[in-house]
Amino acid sequence: MTTTHHEPYTGEIPVRRITLWQKIVRDRTFIIMTIPAVVLIIVFNYIPMIGNIGAFQDYNPYGGVTGSPWVGFENFLDVLTSASFANALKNTLLITLFSLLFYFPVPIFLAVLMNSILSTKVRTVVQSVIYLPHFFSWVLVITIFQQFVGGASPLSQWMIRNGEGPLQIMTNPDSFIALVTTQAIWKDAGWGMIIFLAAISTVNPSLYEAAVVDGAGKMRRLWHITLPALRPVIILLLILRLGDSLNVGFEQMYLQRDAVGSGASDVLDTFVYFEGIQYSKWGFALAAGLMKGIVALLLVLGANNLAHRMGEAGVYQKAG
Repeated sequence: MTTTHHEPYTGEIPVRRITLWQKIVRDRTFIIMTIPAVVLIIVFNYIPMIGNIGAFQDYNPYGGVTGSPWVGFENFLDVLTSASFANALKNTLLITLFSLLFYFPVPIFLAVLMNSILSTKVRTVVQSVIYLPHFFSWVLVITIFQQFVGGASPLSQWMIRNGEGPLQIMTNPDSFIALVTTQAIWKDAGWGMIIFLAAISTVNPSLYEAAVVDGAGKMRRLWHITLPALRPVIILLLILRLGDSLNVGFEQMYLQRDAVGSGASDVLDTFVYFEGIQYSKWGFALAAGLMKGIVALLLVLGANNLAHRMGEAGVYQKAG
């Protein structure tokens, strides 16, 4: 007589394994929806990366990658020893530092302020006014600043009539970094506020109610409830901002270059443009652009690793 042994019941429901093809059939609608986006990314983001080979060549657009002589790392050495590149890098880092110190906190402050407005109508009006500049082009933004604080502005004309001299804000190289940071705050801080408002809206209202019952004031509720809820979003956006830190606005700098001079307004993007397009130093400009991309990648990886050490998810998490 044979005895049959049965595995003890553990209470776990067995997971049904499905094949890759079954997953594709199941999610076919979502896959079809993503195909156009994937094609656009491949065509406009990945295929152009092949052109980075020109950074290692004395690149000639008429000969292309296959018809240009190979020079190895000569272009990179020329970039590192270029005084113009050093000036553009310095300006880029200074503008980035100012942006992190003075621009990055503004959307957080606006989100907290908007969250404190109880009237729905007032909040809607204020949000609309704050969002609006985001949809203005940089041409319009700079024109508005020129009309208000430029040398021909009514305020400047009034100062001239009173013997104070014209305003030099739009043409002063020494204050250019503060000017572009102010322009960026006015244009995009309201739009950046949206993400933080969404994060605040996920906070359970009962937490605020319990804090009020316990006698916590507005500042304590802000410090112990609101800011902890915003912390993951703040760290994520800070990492992304560091990755994008070397892109400080080509159009904004280009439009104001003649007013303040290249010494104050040249950043890495304008440096690459003028060296590659205007002076036809294609390989040199490609090397500078490739170096900028590598540095940005290292900044993202470093900041994301720091976020993991702080216990946050960051941009991505390691599998397992």
